[in-house]
Amino acid sequence: MMVTVLTRMAANAAIPLELPRNTTKALPIMPADAPLDTPPVVAPQDTGPPPYYFEHGLRRVAPYNYTYNTWCKERWRGRELIDVFSSEFRDRPVEYYLAAMETGKVAVNGKKVSPHYILKNGDLVCHTIHRHEPPITADPIGIIHEDDDMIVLNKPAGVPVHPAGRYNYNSVVEIMKSERPPGFLPRPCNRLDRLTSGIMFMAKTAEAAERLGKEILQRTVRKEYVARVVGRFPDGDIVCDQPILQISPKLGLNRVRANGKAARTVFKRLAYYPPPDSPPAAEAVDGSTSLEQHDAISRASRRINTREGYSIVRCLPVTGRTHQLRVHLQYLGHPIQNDPIYANQSVWGFNLGSNDADAVQNTDEDVITRLSRMGKDEVADAVAYHDEMVDKYYKKKAEKMSGEACAVCDTPLYTDPGDQELLLWLHSLRYEDADGAWSYCSPLPVWALPPKGMAGPTQVGGMGDLLDAAKNAIVIEPF
Repeated sequence: MMVTVLTRMAANAAIPLELPRNTTKALPIMPADAPLDTPPVVAPQDTGPPPYYFEHGLRRVAPYNYTYNTWCKERWRGRELIDVFSSEFRDRPVEYYLAAMETGKVAVNGKKVSPHYILKNGDLVCHTIHRHEPPITADPIGIIHEDDDMIVLNKPAGVPVHPAGRYNYNSVVEIMKSERPPGFLPRPCNRLDRLTSGIMFMAKTAEAAERLGKEILQRTVRKEYVARVVGRFPDGDIVCDQPILQISPKLGLNRVRANGKAARTVFKRLAYYPPPDSPPAAEAVDGSTSLEQHDAISRASRRINTREGYSIVRCLPVTGRTHQLRVHLQYLGHPIQNDPIYANQSVWGFNLGSNDADAVQNTDEDVITRLSRMGKDEVADAVAYHDEMVDKYYKKKAEKMSGEACAVCDTPLYTDPGDQELLLWLHSLRYEDADGAWSYCSPLPVWALPPKGMAGPTQVGGMGDLLDAAKNAIVIEPF
């Protein structure tokens, strides 16, 4: 069993040590004037407000001290404290842990101990760090519907749902708690990736959360997404039935693999917008294009890396694999246009992972190695399909190491995130009960609306055609 607890004190921050996280309500309180090496004192609750402030269009959190507490695991018993930290928590050098133990930042049962302390059953290991949270968008959390049991949200892109990794207060759950009366505890009923925007359900009671959770598990809830993808997506109702395998649990990286889990997605193009300098430039193109023509156009454009324009595509996930829509669109040769992972030529090569189920073009090891460098020494440069509408977007820097260190804790600092770290052109558009008891739909996001000077759809019809397509669609091979 493991308990994660936290303390905060405003100052300048660090990247937290990733200890396992099973959160409880117990929170250690540290006096505001306490030095960083003061061992935490466990108290029943933390009554201070989250240290939010807003600057340059971002919601920021004033840095604070954060204490991770975990009970001694069975495999740790009989081992030296420094041995456990150096072997299991390798994101920091051994020298850091030795110094932390000497100053009391790493403690056992609330007391400073030697690095050679032998851990035993019942020990509570504490690690107090100086924590910096990444900033997130300042856009508010939209409310689509609220009743006594449930809140239906329109989540902004770039905001994680739960506290996780480097994010704690900058999460949907914690922001909602800060905006509601004390004691309010939102319970997420569906999940959205941090970069994805759109509809989310937050239950106000455990009973309501359990009820909707059962509906989702029993697949009596339908959902639709909308995505902005590279190039002209083919006409018709398109089904991708390719299985998906997670090739790196640490990075959360997935790709199409024959030995992966079964996955099925239905796609339908809503609109295509050509580059501004390609005729016709005054309206969206929704005319008929054969699959053979689409094949030739796609191959030719990839060979010379020309501008392809983009499509707005409706997406109906029949299964629910991690990154399913992003992976299937990549495989079909139309990745989400600003996807920092699956539309990144630095990671996947010139063809962006299209039709590479056997890892012939890029081995898993190569992809993982390249992706691991992103956000550290390199900028995450999502696809180089640069038309005039997105040139400025791609020139913005994504979040990476700044070359500076915190004056308090000497931890390397990150730059502010760029748009690629705050926004993915994938939106959870609609959720509805299969029996028609309820249905919620959000407006189309700005990036899915027609660009200036072009005509195109500004809303989406019902799901009937997509549901029919799930049974009778063309299964298309990638280009």
